[in-house]
Amino acid sequence: MNIDNSLKVGSNEMELVDFRIFKQEEDRVYEGIYGINVSKVREIIKLPKLTELPGTPEFIEGIFDLRSIVIPVVNLAKWMKIKQPQAMEKNSRVIITEFNNVLIGFIVHEAKRIRRISWSDIEPASFMSNSASIEGSKITGVTKIEGDNVLLILDLESVVQDLGLYEPDTQFNNTEIESFSGLALVLDDSSTARKIVKEALVNMGFDVLEAIDGEEGLEKLDELYELYGDKISKNLKIIVSDVEMPRMDGFHFAANVKEDARFSTIPIVFNSSISDHFSEDRGVEAGGEAYLVKFKASSFYNEVARIVRAHMK
Repeated sequence: MNIDNSLKVGSNEMELVDFRIFKQEEDRVYEGIYGINVSKVREIIKLPKLTELPGTPEFIEGIFDLRSIVIPVVNLAKWMKIKQPQAMEKNSRVIITEFNNVLIGFIVHEAKRIRRISWSDIEPASFMSNSASIEGSKITGVTKIEGDNVLLILDLESVVQDLGLYEPDTQFNNTEIESFSGLALVLDDSSTARKIVKEALVNMGFDVLEAIDGEEGLEKLDELYELYGDKISKNLKIIVSDVEMPRMDGFHFAANVKEDARFSTIPIVFNSSISDHFSEDRGVEAGGEAYLVKFKASSFYNEVARIVRAHMK
């Protein structure tokens, strides 16, 4: 499967790897349709020979060597507590992902195709409190596809955190943090991520406003402009935005901000779990002052302080 990173900045589109997980229930097999952002996919391979890891949960199938890098492999169906049809293992594929600078493989029953979907057609999983589990697996959004079917966008990062392979680095030394004043705007569809970023900015002295996606972020900016008028940039010191968000993604949001003379001088920092260089380049092209991978406290404090200082001159 060809993994293409050709999306234009500001297009408000994403490319998804459409993959399938089949579930056996008595005499019937049900097809689950799922997706993951192409930006988080390194490659898709046939199921390799794995080395088992004693003492690990059953959904960790083992590890293998991929060009001198040891990759842990998670069986998604087992993690989701789905009973698999016996014939599925022969055609299984492994999706090698990279996010938060962590490489991990996920076994799926079939990798179907690449889909290009507008973020405006993706509904947030707001009908489920705290992105609750569907058959043991969290979702971040849903979108309709052909045949009145629904594709679920999985939060595979939650698997990595469940396994203890990644934990956000939130430790900081109060004496090393420069103190600022004014407002900061945080955009992220994850309440957990917003909380981490908000706490970091509050530690720096900022008052923090929150938005769950790019659309709400633009609404917040309009509200602030009504309050501060042309002095908005003197009061709103920085915007910290996620990239992947339903309705309007971070790149499209940033493109709108930079094209609006009222807000164009307000610095934007991207804070994303996508850790590929192409996304960093897209962040710069969209008008971002920095692109940070979630979450390392020291990098966050240093970059935000550097950018705010520069814009105070």
